[in-house]
Amino acid sequence: MSSHTRPDGTIILTRSQIVDLVDLGEYIETVEDAFRMYAEGKGVGIGMLHADITEGIEFHIKSGGITLNKPYFALKVNGSSFQNKKRYNLPNIMGAIILFDGDMIFPLAVLDSIEITIRRTGAATAVAAKHLARKDSETACIVGYGTQGKIQLTCLSRVLPLKNALVTGRNKDAGNAYADAMSGELGIPVTFVPDIDEAVSRSDIIVTATPARSPLFDASAPRPGAFIAAVGADSPDKQELDPALLGRGAVICDIIDQCARVGELHHAIDAGVMTADRVRGELGDVISGKKPGRTDDTEIVVFDSTGTAIQDASAAATVYEKALSSGVGLMVNLMS
Repeated sequence: MSSHTRPDGTIILTRSQIVDLVDLGEYIETVEDAFRMYAEGKGVGIGMLHADITEGIEFHIKSGGITLNKPYFALKVNGSSFQNKKRYNLPNIMGAIILFDGDMIFPLAVLDSIEITIRRTGAATAVAAKHLARKDSETACIVGYGTQGKIQLTCLSRVLPLKNALVTGRNKDAGNAYADAMSGELGIPVTFVPDIDEAVSRSDIIVTATPARSPLFDASAPRPGAFIAAVGADSPDKQELDPALLGRGAVICDIIDQCARVGELHHAIDAGVMTADRVRGELGDVISGKKPGRTDDTEIVVFDSTGTAIQDASAAATVYEKALSSGVGLMVNLMS
């Protein structure tokens, strides 16, 4: 569709429709392209707002545009309440994305955000690992065994020659269930290790995907050459890493300004172990070759992943284009 052709209306897409439209490999490719384009100046208006509503209930609002085959702009509102499942049998995280034509400001689609958020987050870790982990990395450690923990390992297996994986956390039953399920799904041994420091010390790649509000393991636990992706911190009070670990290693951010507000970088700055100008670069800079990634096989590299609007916009645009070409979704006229 030409950017000068008026759309027929606004497509509404449900989670189940979105699941079947875009393959996980396409998410990884789309997210990698989005970070590269952002580094090349093709991403605009990146913004984030965090709102605490009541105790335990918060909203994240992310907005931003990216130029793919044409300009797109997306606004995502995600709410989180970790009592939702227990109280209402609803997901703990829910939301919606509104996708606009960035040229004619037309609302192209309203999409459920759950699946897009899950997959674009896992895709970002895979892209970061592809560019920042040692090429011979064989063992991945996932801290956390929820939905995000599962997609993280699945995405990593798409870009690295993993031979085994460890999962760790404080719930033995959940950890063993995760290990059994992921072993069968990926065809590699996945083992639950109850001691987090031990699991971390045995791994080439460590991914933290939890709602933690204090460091999960000792800063000395990762071995030389490890790649660490911190995924859980997306609000000022969330924290998964010891700030000393960022001071010890090379830090790559998804977006530096955002990480300085809500990510692991935020806590490292508050602790006085580093400043924002000591960050090696953003992921897009590494992908595009503007900044170096890993400089040798012994340095520890930390990827501070707070989740960005460019990921949402590019993933939503890819889903929308697939829906448009396949006739999926409910077309409505919001302005009638």
